[in-house]
Amino acid sequence: MEARHYLQFKDFTREEYEYVFERTRWIKDMFKRYVPYQPLRDRTLAMVFEKHSTRTRVSFEAGMHQLGGTVITLMTRDTQMGRGEPIEDVARVITRMVDIVMIRTFEQAIIERFAEYSRVPVVNGLTNEYHPCQILGDIYTFVEHRGSIHGKTVAWIGDSNNVCNTWLQAAEIFDFNVHVSTPPGYEVEPERAGLYGTGHYEEFEDPMQAAENADLITTDVWTSMGDESEDAERKRDFEAWRVDRKMMRAARKDALFMHCLPAHRGEEVAAEVIDGQQSVVWDEAENRLHTQKALMEYLLLGRIKTQGDLWST
Repeated sequence: MEARHYLQFKDFTREEYEYVFERTRWIKDMFKRYVPYQPLRDRTLAMVFEKHSTRTRVSFEAGMHQLGGTVITLMTRDTQMGRGEPIEDVARVITRMVDIVMIRTFEQAIIERFAEYSRVPVVNGLTNEYHPCQILGDIYTFVEHRGSIHGKTVAWIGDSNNVCNTWLQAAEIFDFNVHVSTPPGYEVEPERAGLYGTGHYEEFEDPMQAAENADLITTDVWTSMGDESEDAERKRDFEAWRVDRKMMRAARKDALFMHCLPAHRGEEVAAEVIDGQQSVVWDEAENRLHTQKALMEYLLLGRIKTQGDLWST
């Protein structure tokens, strides 16, 4: 059977996401009750990192161990990839030895090329263009706290980066709205975002207008990995795009705040917001673990059917 990959958020249908979220709920409940669930015994995850990571590495590595599998971590500087071995050759070899691969890299084209020659599922742990596992966890967190995201409004404040692009794809699948506010010169690029259309987002010059009546306000660092040379310029350009208490008051009273982390308090978000009562960033971070376990289970085993305590595919 041809391997199923998860390279962009739009790779799954809404119905598939609803299934993955239901599995996430069950898997997380088992974890919280200290009940072992290890359907991936004798399975191996290879993690390939070209970009540094904290949450992605810990969540995938811990998740695979909790599901009974093993993990091999590869940093490109320590492998032949760092010496110029073609990505196609790497894919042909690695995927004959492991059962699933997670890659955190730069251009989306790199992971697309790897997947083309892979015999096993490939998961996007982050690229310059997309971060589907992050939004998988974010939407599950919203559902966990507020119920269905259908018809809701998400305000994205800041750079139109890979996380923003993925929120826009998610809006088209789950039928919610995204209000995007970026400084001039940092606007959304629909083609780069991989959008089907533009009917689920609106751009605002004023971030306060974008936040008005939002159900969720979310942001990211002003300077992403690879843009460090622009840091001083970006700090000047983004100064008015800080999520603070005033901006949260413009949203709905029960609005949530999210941030994919790491966060720079005093830059893209005020400490009073990220550490405040409306912030769910720690639940959001933890849910990366549980949603990715459900994702790996689905990619490797397909749909799970339950009959009491008996599980089968």
